[in-house]
Amino acid sequence: MKKSHDYLFIATLIMMAFLVAAAAFKAYDNYVINKEEQEFESQEMAAIMARNAESQRRVTEMEAEIAQMVDDLESLQTFINDTVTAANEVQIRKSTLSVSENVVSVLSGETLKDSVSDNMPVYGAMTVSGNYTVSGDYTVSGDYVVSGNGLYIDGTAVSGNEAVPALSGAVLSGNGAFGMGILSNSISGNGAFGSGVSGNGAFDSGISGNEGFVIDISGNSVSGNGISGNDISGNSISDNSVSGNLTSLVNASGNGYYGTWQYEPPEMSLEERRTLKTSYEETLEVNNADREIIASNQYDFSQMKIACLGDSITAAANLENEENYTQYSYPSVLGEILGAGEVVNLGIGGSSIGRYWADAYVERYMQIPEDTDIIIVMGGTNDGFCVSDNEFGNLNERTPRTFCGDLNELMKGLRENYPHAAIFFATPLPNVLHDYLMSEKEYLLPQRYFADAIRTIAREYGIETIDLYNSNILDSHDANIVAQYMPDGVHGNHEGYRIIAEHFAAGIVEYYK
Repeated sequence: MKKSHDYLFIATLIMMAFLVAAAAFKAYDNYVINKEEQEFESQEMAAIMARNAESQRRVTEMEAEIAQMVDDLESLQTFINDTVTAANEVQIRKSTLSVSENVVSVLSGETLKDSVSDNMPVYGAMTVSGNYTVSGDYTVSGDYVVSGNGLYIDGTAVSGNEAVPALSGAVLSGNGAFGMGILSNSISGNGAFGSGVSGNGAFDSGISGNEGFVIDISGNSVSGNGISGNDISGNSISDNSVSGNLTSLVNASGNGYYGTWQYEPPEMSLEERRTLKTSYEETLEVNNADREIIASNQYDFSQMKIACLGDSITAAANLENEENYTQYSYPSVLGEILGAGEVVNLGIGGSSIGRYWADAYVERYMQIPEDTDIIIVMGGTNDGFCVSDNEFGNLNERTPRTFCGDLNELMKGLRENYPHAAIFFATPLPNVLHDYLMSEKEYLLPQRYFADAIRTIAREYGIETIDLYNSNILDSHDANIVAQYMPDGVHGNHEGYRIIAEHFAAGIVEYYK
């Protein structure tokens, strides 16, 4: 009996040894796999960092080029216009999609892009090659010209009720599918495109109930527009749109959503403002209004601490060769205007919001003192110089080391760690260097994407937004702005930084009224 127990004990030991060995081998395999994954991620990040370092080097060269042109406004404006055209052409090439069998709806930002069997290269609006292809000057080839204020390649479509006079008899009515971009207003009529295309009802049942953006084309070919031979039947695409950038959904009323987070279009987009005033005119007008608001201030900021998190625009790093240059930075001027007790400048030249470049905001925002009363974050410019579709990510997943993911982490962290502070987040100023770099590096994204993401996530966390991008102030696509306020196309001079400070001060005064 004792021997049986001994044998059983030995067998148990042997079995345990086998189990321990198997577990050890499994742990080793997992270790090897994890190590390989980490090495791959490390190599991939190193490649991204090297690519972004080259982009930043090129930006420095571009700043010098712009600075050399400021004495000849006519030549500078011609250069700016040519640069924008080149960048738009790159985006058109990138955005041309070909789907051989199905209609794929792509909502990126506020933009609908459809393509069918290589016959419908699209960017910004429904265009059909052959008859209605949007060309470089934004006319629709054939007989139709885009009317109103023009179609802008970065996604905001024609304003007003005259987006496209007619598509084979169907007129976009009411608020219009293209009033302020596909997502801005509800779409009246019987479907996404009024009465459909060529009377065949291709999009008649486009938006119904709570189905998001459901396109169901059955039986009818889209005729008269260069694709009559391509019948589309029984294909339905619902809920999730396809986009490497801002993945969007549309609810039944036509209001835009990024995933499940509601996107609210700006009161007036940059493109619409540009049709009414030049940036120079708008800057002067807004600055006068800001000064009136500041002059009416009754609030005492003398005991308040302000912290400004940002990049070289916050640090005024371009003025570092001047003695005591930080006095000209917008945080210093802002403190003087408000009579604030203390201002902490956390601007670092070249830094980005996300972790794909240097001194990421998301990794250093905790440097903001705990007793800060007002927090201002201004960023996104360097992100725009670095980020591809992969690094941009999307607002559904918000993966770390993407713009959307790290921006979400930053705003969430600010809200949780500084619950008593008033938090303001500024979208980046539109700058010509972004277009210049985008014309050379096709992986870059339009600057509007970054501004839209900032506004969307800020709204979710109840963070105040100072929408510089859509304000049309200090836009270096205007040669007069470059000459007067932003001599290298992206950084301010003394007066440029003062205008930023006064704009922020006016917003803060309004907040505390």
